[in-house]
Amino acid sequence: MDNVDAQVLKKADEWLAAGQRSVLGTIIRTWGSAPRPVGSLVAIREDGLVIGSVSGGCIEDDLIDRVRAKALAYDKPQRVTYGVTAEDAFKFGLPCGGTIELVLEPVRRETRIGELVQRVGAGRQTLRSLDMKTGHVTLADGQGSDVLSADDERLISVHGPRWRLLVIGAGQLTHYVAQMALALDYSVTICDPREEYADGWMVPGTNLVRTMPDDTVVEFKPDRHTAIIALTHDPKLDDLALMEALTSDAFYVGAIGSQKNQAKRKERLVEFGVTADDLTRLHGPVGLKNGARTPPEIAVSILAELTGIKYGYRIPAPEPIGERAEIAAGCVT
Repeated sequence: MDNVDAQVLKKADEWLAAGQRSVLGTIIRTWGSAPRPVGSLVAIREDGLVIGSVSGGCIEDDLIDRVRAKALAYDKPQRVTYGVTAEDAFKFGLPCGGTIELVLEPVRRETRIGELVQRVGAGRQTLRSLDMKTGHVTLADGQGSDVLSADDERLISVHGPRWRLLVIGAGQLTHYVAQMALALDYSVTICDPREEYADGWMVPGTNLVRTMPDDTVVEFKPDRHTAIIALTHDPKLDDLALMEALTSDAFYVGAIGSQKNQAKRKERLVEFGVTADDLTRLHGPVGLKNGARTPPEIAVSILAELTGIKYGYRIPAPEPIGERAEIAAGCVT
C-alpha cells in the first residue's frame, strides 16, 4: 500500500515516461485552517487530469485551469499563494481565512522524479533540493528529523518514511496494523522471536526482526517520531519491550489487553523499576474505545489513536448510544 504523496510521485513519473507534460505542486507554508499539511503534493497533467490534493478541491480547480492555459510553472518553478484575503479564502474554500503557499514546477527528466520514486519505494528517506531559478534537482539521504524548508532560492522537501512504528508480535492483528501504518507513511518494523509467528509473516514493505523485544527497543533508538506497540498477549515479551519503551523518547507506547490485564501489567512493571510517571505514558488497552472486535476493526482503532497523539490530540472514550450499543453488546436479539 502506498501513501498518498508516493502515489502522486509515481503518477507524475508515469506521465513523464508517456511523454505527457505535468506540473508538480508542493505545499510549503500554511496559515490558519489550511486543509492539508506542509509537504502535501498534487500533480496536474497538461490536459487537466489531477492526482493528489492541496485543498478540498477549489484550489485544484484553479490550478487545473491555469495549467491547461500554460500559465503556471510551464518552464521553471514558481511560487503561488491562495487565500490571502477573506474573499479569496471563501472563493477557494479555505475556512477561517486559511492561506496556502505552493511551489509549482514542471515535471521533466532533470527533476529526477523517477529516481525519487525508487528511493521512496525502497524505504529511504530522501531530501530533494530544487533550485527555484534553474529547476535543477539534487537528491540526498535524510536524517529522520529533517523538515521541509523553502525560500526564494531553494525548496528542500522530505520524502519517504518520516515516522517509525515498532510492533512487538507478528500475529494476525499485527498484519492489519502494519498494512494500515504503511499507508500512513510509517516505516514499520515487526519484532517477534517466536518462530511459529515470525515464519508466517508476509506483509511486504515491512522489516521483520527476531531478536528479543527489550534488545530490539534499545537498538531501535526511539525518538519523538517513533511509536511502539506491544501486541503479543505474552507478558514475557510485551513487558520486556515496555520496560525500555516507557523510558524512551517514543511519542506513543501502547499495549493490547483488557483493563484487568493492564492493571496487572502495571504492577509487574513497577516491580521492575518503571516509575509511576513513566506508566502514565502507556496507552492500554491500546486504541480508541470504539467497540472494535475483529482484528481489522481493532487495527483501525489503534491507528486512529496513534494519529490523534501524533498531532497532539487525546480523544476521550465515547459513550455507547441507543440500540446499536445494545446489539453490539448482545443485549438485543
